[in-house]
Amino acid sequence: MSTAFGRIAFTPSVRAFQARQGVRQRGTRPDDGIDETGAALTEAESAFVGARDGFYQATVGENGWPYVQFRGGPPGFLRVLDPRTIAYADFRGNMQYISAGNLSGDGRVSLILMDYANRRRLKILGRARLVDAGDEPALVARLEDPDYRARIERAVVIAVEAFDWNCPQHITPRFTEAEFAARWESGQDLR
Repeated sequence: MSTAFGRIAFTPSVRAFQARQGVRQRGTRPDDGIDETGAALTEAESAFVGARDGFYQATVGENGWPYVQFRGGPPGFLRVLDPRTIAYADFRGNMQYISAGNLSGDGRVSLILMDYANRRRLKILGRARLVDAGDEPALVARLEDPDYRARIERAVVIAVEAFDWNCPQHITPRFTEAEFAARWESGQDLR
């Protein structure tokens, strides 16, 4: 866990709840062992991000309510631009614009990236900015996949403030068709 994640996630209310649950009195607390790497993504995080074909994104509206939405696209549509910046092409969807509207008012964003087949999860906290497709064509070109036929309305650029790999204990393995076929053909265990 990075220092940044611990600072953001372990608020006074969280620490108080941990204390009531006896977690803070144990020898190891959830924020012990914090390293000093900060929010810079390493090669491991970059490879994980680049292999995903979707993620869950949480934003916050002016009324304080969180909003979670699945964002999907071809594998690699969420791109690491540098160790502290990720971005994705925001494709036209149901045109409710709840996420985009929330981000235009409060750029704080939380992403959960899942690898169900390998029971791995990466949480990313950051601050997003919206870039209309016509405003920065070079950026949009970096995010475009010529083999994916979807209209890009904007780019969502996220300054990574913190990340954390999360416990796999309760992740149920699930497989895409391609993952299932590869495991079936290789004779790998499908559990």
